[in-house]
Amino acid sequence: MLDERIDRGLAEAEARFRAVDVRLSDPEVAQDPQRLRELGQERSDLEPVVVVARELRGVIRELEGARELAREADDEELREMARVEVEELERRSSVLEDRARRLLVPRDPLDDRPAVLEVRAGTGGDEAGLFAADLLRMYRRFAEGQGWSVELLDLSEGIPGSVKEAVFVVRGPSAYGTLRYESGVHRVQRVPETESSGRIHTSAATVAVLPEALDVDVEVDPAELRIDVFRSSGPGGQSVNTTDSAVRITHLPTGLVVSCQDEKSQHKNKSKALRVLRSRLLDRKIAEQEAERARDRKAQVGTGDRSAKIRTYNFPQNRVTDHRIGLTLHRLDEILAGDLEELLDGLQLAAEEERLREDS
Repeated sequence: MLDERIDRGLAEAEARFRAVDVRLSDPEVAQDPQRLRELGQERSDLEPVVVVARELRGVIRELEGARELAREADDEELREMARVEVEELERRSSVLEDRARRLLVPRDPLDDRPAVLEVRAGTGGDEAGLFAADLLRMYRRFAEGQGWSVELLDLSEGIPGSVKEAVFVVRGPSAYGTLRYESGVHRVQRVPETESSGRIHTSAATVAVLPEALDVDVEVDPAELRIDVFRSSGPGGQSVNTTDSAVRITHLPTGLVVSCQDEKSQHKNKSKALRVLRSRLLDRKIAEQEAERARDRKAQVGTGDRSAKIRTYNFPQNRVTDHRIGLTLHRLDEILAGDLEELLDGLQLAAEEERLREDS
């Protein structure tokens, strides 16, 4: 009655859950904070699978009993009640089996990393910069609503209220896993305030979402870096604008360039720029691995081809459309205010379904 692969996967998860509980009670493990933390995280990851497995097996047992009663009961009224119960239990079983299937999809270990977001104005001049500022505000408000932290690494502004480029880190549970599918071209359609004829303009901004890299992920040879310092521009206080505190790092083998001028300290700006550089190098490494496997790059959602238009924000129609999953929502104001859950849930669901198809 239960798909053999799901049954086997649930059994393996339950066995591992029991083994982890045994290890956590080991006095030696209690003396090792690192091991204790790792096992605690593994138990936390396995617990939802075990809960669903127990509930699903219980429903299947009830379903078998209800089916037997519907077949063999002498009383017609009792058989009818059993048939109604069978229908309800079959529905519950199907829902739980689908949930179990999704929980058994292997999670990307990078999903739990902080997310480095880069928002850049694209085509459309000043209007694109204003839209980039809207996106920066949208992601900040979403993160705040989740109780996550946002650390600004670099900000380059254009006309008042516009952003040429912003780089920031979002930290919270599964931050990268939640935001990773935001990578790509975001298009806006609206009437600029300076447009007297009421004509709708189309502009764009690009978003890149990278997993924050650890030192062990990417080796950076200092000899392969060119580091330049320069005077910061834009807001930030008197000393920011009068000292050579801004830092630009060029990774010579790849040509990647990272700038940071958010801090008054040259040392802090250098440290932040190196963090972004490592994340970009890790992102490049992941993209190369995925291209070799021809996996996520061909997926419906993918990890974000940044030349691809992924979403349109239409102001006259109060409409947001995600073109990858065909989802249209008529509440643009709420979305720009940070209410991204429905969009992000739809993207994650599509990605899970793609992985399920690949594994089947």
